[in-house]
Amino acid sequence: MSTEAPQDAKQDPKETGRVEAFSDGVFAVAITLLALDLKVPRAAELQAAHTTLEAALLAQWPVYLAYCISFATVLIMWSNHHKIFLHVRRVNPAFLLLNGLLLMLVTVVPFSTSLEAEHILQPGAVTATAVYSYVFLMIGAAFNALWMYAVQNGRLLGAGHNPHAVAAITRQYKYGPRYYVLALLLAFVNAKASLFACLALALFFAIPEATPPSSRAAQ
Repeated sequence: MSTEAPQDAKQDPKETGRVEAFSDGVFAVAITLLALDLKVPRAAELQAAHTTLEAALLAQWPVYLAYCISFATVLIMWSNHHKIFLHVRRVNPAFLLLNGLLLMLVTVVPFSTSLEAEHILQPGAVTATAVYSYVFLMIGAAFNALWMYAVQNGRLLGAGHNPHAVAAITRQYKYGPRYYVLALLLAFVNAKASLFACLALALFFAIPEATPPSSRAAQ
């Protein structure tokens, strides 16, 4: 994913440093909390259950799966959040509130991940997976709201921003809520398929947005 700053960014004073630092901290906490579900099987518990360490570790595969999907998703969210601030050079109260809403939803991911890991093989799998995909749906909607507010009429963009790159990001982001709706609906049909759909969507957003050759040449 390209991290090249927009043209003439050095001549365009940036006002977003504190917002980026705070946001990075929230993403770091959220992604760290995901690891709390990785439990060490205790020797006394293994003896009481008459099982082996290998069996106990293998039995936790739903936790590993949910952890990997959520870690990848939050990591890619952070990367895309960083990409937004390559173009956004100013902030205002409305933008700060929208960014706060996005971060609030990101901090819910550890909860939805724990819920999914605990219930994916239980009768509550449909509900757990629906909540899991719904959280990502809300995050996708929040990303779109944040980005569209910033780019409307170039409201918060730098003076030298690349309109082709901005348009490419807009095209990519608009698919998020639509596809997460499908993942949510799929949860009521096949919970595991919905889970893997969330992983596929995370990988989709990891793909760099296509920028026309003419705009790349101008950078």
